[in-house]
This record gives sequence, C-alpha cells and structure tokens, in this order.
Amino acid sequence: MNVLFLGGAGMIGSAVAARAVAAGIDVTVVTRSEPTRPVADGVRQLRADIRDADALKAALGGDEFDAVVNWVGYTPDDIGAHPDLFHGRTGQYVFISTCSVFGRPVPNLPITESSPRRQPVFGYARDKIACELLLEDAHRSTGFPLTIARLFHSYDRTVIPVLAGWTAIDRMRAGRPVVVHGDGTSLWSLTHTRDVARAVVPLLGLDHAVGESVNVVGGDILTWDQIHLTLAAAAGVRAPVLRHRSSESIAVHVPGWDEVLEHDFRHSMLFDTSKLRSLVPGFAPRVSFAEGAREALAHHDAHPELKSVDQELSRAFDALLES
Repeated sequence: MNVLFLGGAGMIGSAVAARAVAAGIDVTVVTRSEPTRPVADGVRQLRADIRDADALKAALGGDEFDAVVNWVGYTPDDIGAHPDLFHGRTGQYVFISTCSVFGRPVPNLPITESSPRRQPVFGYARDKIACELLLEDAHRSTGFPLTIARLFHSYDRTVIPVLAGWTAIDRMRAGRPVVVHGDGTSLWSLTHTRDVARAVVPLLGLDHAVGESVNVVGGDILTWDQIHLTLAAAAGVRAPVLRHRSSESIAVHVPGWDEVLEHDFRHSMLFDTSKLRSLVPGFAPRVSFAEGAREALAHHDAHPELKSVDQELSRAFDALLES
C-alpha cells in the first residue's frame, strides 16, 4: 500500500509513520521544512508548503496514493483545495481532527461519533469543525473519499500531559503544592501515541472507513487528580500536595489557560469506541498511563534539557494559592 502523509513528522504522526513502515506500507511524508522528529527508515520525504496547492501539486507530480493522511489541516483555508487536488488520485483521504469538536458540556455520555459538534469560542476546535464540514460537503456532493479520525489527548515520553508540564513535576519534587482545576474529579482520557498508531494504521486503505468519522481514543479513564498522582508516583514523590481551584480563579492568575479550561479540560469526557473496535477488530489500548508516565519521567530525567520550569507560571500558582 502507498500512503501519503501531509505533515506527520510530529509527535503523533511520526509514531504512526513508523508503525505504517513496520507494517510494510510505502510512506511518503511532505513537510515544509526539516522534520523536528526522526523519520522512520524507508520513509520518502518531500518538501512543500502543504497549504500552497500549487506547490503541493508540483511536489507530488503525477503520483497516486491508496490513502492520504492530513495531519496539518487546522483551518478551511489549509484544506480548501484538497477535494479537487486529491479526488481521483487517492482511494481515501483521512483528515486528522479532534474530539474537542464535541459541544461542552456534552449532553449525553459516553460521546459517540454522532454526538453534537459545537464550539463557538475555542478557536482550535471551532476551526476543526469548519474543516470537517467542508470535507463532508465534498464527500456528499462529489464522493470525495473522506474518513475523519478524531484524536483526543495524546502523549509520548517527551510530554508531561498536564497544562503545567514539567513545572508541575518540579513543584512536586520540591514539596510545593500543584494546582488542579475544579475538584480534581472530572474524567479524562489519555492515549499514548503507540496506541494511536495501532488504531490509525489499520484504518488506512480501509473501504469500510470511507464516509465515516471515527473517535480514536484509548487508554485509561482517569480523574485529573489521578493523572497528577500517577505522574507524582513516576517522579518518585510519595505524598504530592494537590490544591484545587476553580477554572475561573485559575484563569485570573494564568490568563493563557482560560479558553482551554473553560471549553475543554474542565468537562468530563468519556468516549464510546465501538466504531473504532468494529473497524479495527481486536483493538485495545496496551499502554497504561502508569507505564506511559514512567517512560516520560525516565526520558525527562535522562534529558535535562527537557526539564523546563516556567517560573512565571510557578509564581502565578503561588499567588493563586495565597489568594
């Protein structure tokens, strides 16, 4: 099978590309500049601005693909030319979207692929909805072979998957309190990139997935307190100090967090993965968050350059706790 990745040299895409190559798929990756992550051996690399339709067409020449995966479509302008560009030269166009497109608060849990999409404020999710609608219209009107893969909160060993990042770990190890939004009991799901790859690769070239949207979610269902406590255990901190504050009060001291807390992280998110498991028989996440957290902490401890502490954020936490 011959697959084109538009982008796909980042954290998630590089993991999927590596698994695809291991599965015997011929992978071509188009990036505008040199990838920041290692590219798997055997991957063909091209240079072009994916948002420039003429440049992309020139880079691809007359090549055709069994599947095209767009990792870097964030606004309708990024993808507006793709239905015309790829119609007739690929059997499947996989748009990588996000489960953040679902309206908050979700009216019914668990979330399915048919749950309402609505996001008037959170710009990233709002633009992804607009991209989905544009591509769905092309599918309905011309038969454009669309599959939407909606990913959720993914991580690998290079990421501490909380908003405070390494600053939270640094404060835990120093015995200083870490702020957790709300009362710490809202539910969340984290998916390791290895599990994302195990779900996405079998969808490539799959006829049954054309015309479908699929929530690609796996991993543990955890409260935010459990996420912080699991990271603390991986960091060797036996009794971390967690302090709870409302999303609104956090936003006063950390203004950059207001949108993501208000319209994403504060809400419980549970997903029905029946469609994913029907399209990819036997799929089940294999990397628990406990294992993933240990990997992330070991990797950061082995690479001190990754252990970046945001002193301004740490001072904001102190001010919030004092208030």
